[in-house]
Amino acid sequence: MQNVINTNLSGKVAVITGASGTLCSVFAVALARAGAKVALLGRSVPKLNELAQKIAAEGGVAKGYACNVLDKANCLQVADEVLADLGPCDILLNGAGGNNAKANTDKEYFELGDLDSDTVTFFDLDEAGLQNVLSLNWMGTLLPTQAFAKQMVGREGCSILNVSSMNAYTPLTKIPAYSASKAAVTNFTQWLAVHFSKVGIRVNAIAPGFFSAQQNARLLFNEDGTPTDRTRKILAATPMGRFGDTDKDLVGSVLFLLNNEAAGFITGVTLPIDGGFSAYSGV
Repeated sequence: MQNVINTNLSGKVAVITGASGTLCSVFAVALARAGAKVALLGRSVPKLNELAQKIAAEGGVAKGYACNVLDKANCLQVADEVLADLGPCDILLNGAGGNNAKANTDKEYFELGDLDSDTVTFFDLDEAGLQNVLSLNWMGTLLPTQAFAKQMVGREGCSILNVSSMNAYTPLTKIPAYSASKAAVTNFTQWLAVHFSKVGIRVNAIAPGFFSAQQNARLLFNEDGTPTDRTRKILAATPMGRFGDTDKDLVGSVLFLLNNEAAGFITGVTLPIDGGFSAYSGV
């Protein structure tokens, strides 16, 4: 992993929610290597502590904090702790999010016979599962922003970076709540960019496409390493014909958007990083 655009975050305090996740743990290491002191927020304290130790072993500064992004009081408490330990927040990376199987349909297309079968259709989607996904992705972005943006107001060079998805542009089949919630994140990014435009805070987002990682390996590859039917469909719909590489394709984009010299006039943008998936009509 290289700091390809020489982003210098020395003296900055970066707060990352969902820091123990596959993508955000990589972002945390990258921001620390760029010189930021990193506050790692998440639900799994052992994982956060392990990541903090990894960053410290490289000479960086990081500390883990247990935080429920759906609890405003808890977010405010953690914001006070980070302020006392590391200083005021300069960068907030809202990476907490996810999906819930109870908010998914079994099939891509509804057919008349599905009403009389065991198939989970649109009509069977679980209300609690739907609410969980909408809350985690939408409110889980808004509440930490309320807690940490107060420390940014009036200080030049501060930045909020949200994690949306190419689902916000082209919703995938079977996952209506996840797609809708990421569309909300993209819309909120634009709204917040305008709202904070007079007080020195830039607000942008990234919209990752398909990236191959350990957590989705079983969906993408068979035990013998051959691609699954889902992988063939994904790659056929991705003009660049490959999965994204987290270290090369995402880290550089994150560092660019957080670089005030390179992206200082960019705000309200959600950057698709998807190999052209969201631009391709299929014909």
